[in-house]
Amino acid sequence: MSDNPSTPVISVVIPIYNEAENLPDLVGRVGAALERTGKPFELICIDDGSRDDSAHILAELAASTPWLQPRYLIRNYGQTAALQAGFDIVRGEYIVTLDGDLQNDPDDIPALIEKMEASPEIDMISGWRKERQDAALSRKLPSTIANRLISKVTGVSLHDYGCALKVYRREIIDRIHLYGELHRFIPTLAAEAGARIVEVPVKHHARTRGVSKYGIDRTFRVALDLLLIKFLMRYLHRPLHAFGGVGLWLLTPGILALGWLGILKLLGESIGGRPLLLVGIMLCLMGVQLIAIGVLGEILIRVYHEPSGRDLYRVREAPRPRAQSSR
Repeated sequence: MSDNPSTPVISVVIPIYNEAENLPDLVGRVGAALERTGKPFELICIDDGSRDDSAHILAELAASTPWLQPRYLIRNYGQTAALQAGFDIVRGEYIVTLDGDLQNDPDDIPALIEKMEASPEIDMISGWRKERQDAALSRKLPSTIANRLISKVTGVSLHDYGCALKVYRREIIDRIHLYGELHRFIPTLAAEAGARIVEVPVKHHARTRGVSKYGIDRTFRVALDLLLIKFLMRYLHRPLHAFGGVGLWLLTPGILALGWLGILKLLGESIGGRPLLLVGIMLCLMGVQLIAIGVLGEILIRVYHEPSGRDLYRVREAPRPRAQSSR
């Protein structure tokens, strides 16, 4: 292994939050695993505003470890921001993500890199904790529900969206940008960026040190983020279809209701005290507002794309010719 971190082939990004007890073992095991690949590498640990001694331990380890590149965020921004902070400075051809709790096994990394090198058609490998070692039902059940729901809604079918162990080609990471809590949906964002994804079973260990940062409340956050992802996938470049469609569904019965009341008024009936009048007015107002929001969204999309010449599409390299079978 080269001690010169100037030209890494593999970049490992690990968000760190209150993992002081795991850090020495984590850095050592990741280094030992990547040394077996024979390729230069860098380990980017993003301290996400830890309140324990994680930052100090990272600094001490970096002083004697040339391939360790720590970064320190001024406060706890969350896993998504920490990952993006790492993606912003990666230099390797292959990008690996991993959690800092050692539940994923760093020894799986060389095999995943080897698989990606041997398969040029693969852009992303997602780990699958097939034999998950979490004992708490509060972690397993929400995860199972979330995986099935995300796969159904996004169309990117994976057994384990929550597994942090993933490998990407650099060009895929360069095409996506994370914000909010979209780290859970990186496979979906990668698929939207043109990535061809495979899922590979990986080892999983029970947590032995530190405290889990996840709970059952995460399920509700996933549901809200899933709505955003669905909108981004289907309507990002045509918001009028989303808002305008709902607006028309509301506007149509509103117009019909007011039209019916108008006929009754012309026939001499009193309509001022009818609840249908208020319902019709409210439906029309909401429908018009939603259609207006859709139009504004279309204008914003034009403002976003036209002045800077941003492309609405990306192209990939032509596939390699298939080898001719000898007869």
